[in-house]
Amino acid sequence: MRRKRLLWIAPAAIAGMVLFAFIGGGVVMRLWNWLLPDLFGFKQLTFWPALGLLVLSRILFGGFGMRGGGMNRSMFRRRMAERWDRMTPEEREKFCGGLHGRWGREAEPPKAGV
Repeated sequence: MRRKRLLWIAPAAIAGMVLFAFIGGGVVMRLWNWLLPDLFGFKQLTFWPALGLLVLSRILFGGFGMRGGGMNRSMFRRRMAERWDRMTPEEREKFCGGLHGRWGREAEPPKAGV
């Protein structure tokens, strides 16, 4: 049963990735050719450089959608609120002072119960 399902899912996943690549490359190419040559004087792109630009931007800015052991934003905020609740007033003041020194502005405490 599992083998049959895998034999169906694997080709479907490959077809989905190919479809995403062609649609994404086409969208990037059309947006680039619509906006950037007129605004900034850049050359127009063909499909393959547009697909390469899409892949490069995913690598640099978005990864490949695999989160692994990383935390999402809401989980990070929840953990920080829990840590804040466990801190003593002296520890909170020291923490905010460290943020102020790092970011150059007054640090706001995390909201409790997030």
